[in-house]
Amino acid sequence: MTEPKGRTRVRKETDLNMEKARVDLNGKTIFVTGSPGFIGANLVMRLLKEMCGGTVISLDNMNDYYDPALKEYRLGLIEEAAKSSRVMHIFIKGTLADKSLVEQVFARHKPAVVVNLAAQAGVRYSIDHPDAYIESNLIGFYNILEACRHNPVEHLVYASSSSVYGGNKKVPFSIEDKVDNPVSLYAATKKSNELLAHSYSKLYNIPSTGLRFFTVYGPAGRPDMFYFSATQRLAAGKGIQIFNYGNCKRDFTYVDDIVEGVIRVMQGAPKKLDGEDGLPLPPYAVYNIGGGTPENLLDYISTLQKELVRAGILPEDYDFEGHRQLVGMQPGDVPVTYADSSGLEQDYGFRPKIGIQEGLRKFAEWYKEYYM
Repeated sequence: MTEPKGRTRVRKETDLNMEKARVDLNGKTIFVTGSPGFIGANLVMRLLKEMCGGTVISLDNMNDYYDPALKEYRLGLIEEAAKSSRVMHIFIKGTLADKSLVEQVFARHKPAVVVNLAAQAGVRYSIDHPDAYIESNLIGFYNILEACRHNPVEHLVYASSSSVYGGNKKVPFSIEDKVDNPVSLYAATKKSNELLAHSYSKLYNIPSTGLRFFTVYGPAGRPDMFYFSATQRLAAGKGIQIFNYGNCKRDFTYVDDIVEGVIRVMQGAPKKLDGEDGLPLPPYAVYNIGGGTPENLLDYISTLQKELVRAGILPEDYDFEGHRQLVGMQPGDVPVTYADSSGLEQDYGFRPKIGIQEGLRKFAEWYKEYYM
């Protein structure tokens, strides 16, 4: 596994890049929440493949926000990977909102690294189901922070989201940008996670790193994401709606790039340092993970359609124009997402690189195998 870069210097609390303390994952216990979710499952499988000894604890409540069969499928892939791994895998079914369960996991397994990916996802779902977001994204994350407070943890890595940028007009989105005006409850909970993590890092010296993911896609992804739901509708002969009349750009990030970024970050925790006044500074950082090449939504859809034809999911003479409807913007959505991932590249030597044609081709091939 790749070792992060580091620089020795006195740090100011306003510094965005900082020296890292190397974290060796081999032989350690890693706690991944949100597995077998989309990103979580792919992360766990990478860890099982690449770690030399140790234990991976994964947790998920297996709710029905989308088809639980897909989560069962991912869990099956994890269990298959564990058979040939030198790493022990333990899956726990439960919710992070259950504080006693979280305390038991930490007390029994003593994780050295925690990767919190469990969350209620989705911008539009948060409009009608706010309780789910408060319970999972706020109470659940608080329980993780409390457990990290009372147990020695080398590094807490947690999922934030590009949604925190709201309607920012300045692009690309930088972690230096002010993000105090969320346009959805989901975004507000993710920004709250960053604030809570910062306060716990400051008060209890917990090394923590937040990762703002940009529109993650790929095989066995979330069915509520546009590329997936559009494929399901087109394959069923139904039409698709294209929002903001197609005048949207998204920084689509293939799941393998996301996982690579997470693993590199896991191995480099913000170092515990003193500031210019000699007092401890919070070992805290936030990074974007996005390709830095936003794609026009109509171009993305055209690429998806070509790959669906190539995979044999749709016929070559499929009437795409007859199945498209241009509509206005949805509540809580934003016209552009565009990541400045220079901090990730500078501190960890990594920038996402998988393009949409390669990524959508892999998705289409998986979809054909899974559904047809």
